[in-house]
Order: sequence, then structure tokens, then C-alpha cells
Amino acid sequence: MRVFLAGATGVVGAPLVPQLLTAGHEVTAMTRSVLRAAQLAAAGADPVVCDVFDADGVRAAMADASPEAVIHELTSLPPRLDWGDPNLFDANNRVRTEGTRILVEAALAAGASRVVAQSIAFAYAPTGDRIKEEDAALFTDAPPPVAGTVAAVIEHEQRITGTAGIDGLVLRYGLLYGAGTSNDRRGSTGADIVAGRVRLVEGATGMYSWLHVEDAASAAVAALERGAPGIYNVVDDEPAPQPEWLPVLAQALGADPPAAAESPPPPQTLEMSLRGASNAKAKRELGWRPRYASWREGFAASLA
Repeated sequence: MRVFLAGATGVVGAPLVPQLLTAGHEVTAMTRSVLRAAQLAAAGADPVVCDVFDADGVRAAMADASPEAVIHELTSLPPRLDWGDPNLFDANNRVRTEGTRILVEAALAAGASRVVAQSIAFAYAPTGDRIKEEDAALFTDAPPPVAGTVAAVIEHEQRITGTAGIDGLVLRYGLLYGAGTSNDRRGSTGADIVAGRVRLVEGATGMYSWLHVEDAASAAVAALERGAPGIYNVVDDEPAPQPEWLPVLAQALGADPPAAAESPPPPQTLEMSLRGASNAKAKRELGWRPRYASWREGFAASLA
């Protein structure tokens, strides 16, 4: 299949390119970097240098590639998360709104019939069941900066799944770990854990769904040829609260066991309110299985 991959050198795009090539697909890989374009060419992809907000450039690149399918793995996340900044995710929100519109319009003009796009599996409303299916309500009344993210996710997902002439599949990824992520040794969260700045919240009830970047990539490959249009949670098999996974992650990073927080956080914080996600639909309809069924084995295998 001829595939146009936007975000080819990102956290998920990097492992996705070789997986697509191994599966026999012809890959046009979009990047903003001339240097990375050379690396993509060496890997066997056909690189194109373009910024997603250059609508004319994207349209021309897509027309030249004439893809049968488009994969959207673009993000623009800050190197460190400052939750006190109401504009924290503005750049990423623009990718999910304006960037997605440009990609989908270019895909339609180029004759692509299928679009696979990443989203997030940790935007569910903090009410009811601790583990959510895809039809559960999202956190639309969240405080900033989460509110803007949820609004952008909704617009993004509706454009992917609701555009006439496109079979759109949205992959709601769990919290990513592995090479290039914030939870890697070189990432900001990993560094904070090693430095002892992340405290263990005893009794926390918020559920975290994790996903290795290689498994995120393999789900995108699966979604090219299987699955009806719609939304899929792509997470591992074991949602868990922070007191369970944090010591395992710290050990994998070579850090000391995390110290306990002096007092429990407010109920609305992630440690207390976050909802996990079920991967049953992705397994059933995409035929997908995570290589790392649990963060327990994944942390140790990929971060040690």
C-alpha cells in the first residue's frame, strides 16, 4: 500500500517507518528537517520536507505521493510540562486542529481513502467506571490547560472520523514510554524520577493506561488494513494506579524507590482522578496485540 506518514521522525513515527517498510508498504515520510530526510531515505522511505501548516506544500507533497492511506502521527509537545501554564499545550492543540484539517483536505484531494490518526486515551471524564470504553464521555469541563487539549482532541477526532470520502480511524494512545518519550532516561519525567522529585501517592485511585512506542506503531500498521472507521483505545492490558507503577518505573530507570508524598493531593489531580482505558475493541477489530502486555515487563525490558 502507498502510505503517506506525517510525523515520520517523531516518537511514534521513528519506530513506525521500519515497521511499515517491513510490512511491505511504500512509505512517503514527511519531516521538517533536511537532515532527518536523509536519515529517512537511508532507511528506505521516500522523504519529503514540509511543515504541516504549509497547506500548499502539504497538498503538493500528497499529490506527488498519491497515497492510498495517510497516517497522522504529528505532535508538538513542550520538553517539560508546567501544569500551571494555561497555554501549555497550545502548539500541540494547533497541530490537532489546523494541522489535521490541512492533512485531511490534502488526503481527499490526493485520492487517499483511509486516514489513521493518533489521539490520547487519558482524556476521559473523571466519573463513573475506572476503566473506559471508547464511547465514554470525555473531560469537556476540565480546567486549563487540559480544557484546551480536550477541545482540540474532540475537533481532531471528529474531522478524522466524520469527513465524507475518508475511512478515518483514531487511535487513542495510552501514556507512552520507550525511546524518545518523557519517561525515557533522557526525558523530563524520567529525569525527575531519578532525581527523586516524583513522590508516591499512597492510596491514589487514578488509573493510568500505558503503551510502549513500538506497540503504538504496530497498532497504526494494523489499522491500515483492518478495522472499521471509528475510535480505538490503544493501550496495554493493565491499567494501574500510581503507587503500583511508579516504583517499577523508578527501578527500571535505576532510581531509588520514590518517597511518599507528605499529604494526599486534591481529588481532581491526575493521581486521584485519571481514568484508564480498555483495549478490547482494538484487539477484537484490529487484530492488534501489544508486544508488552503490561508496563511491568515493558519498563524493565525497554528502560533498563
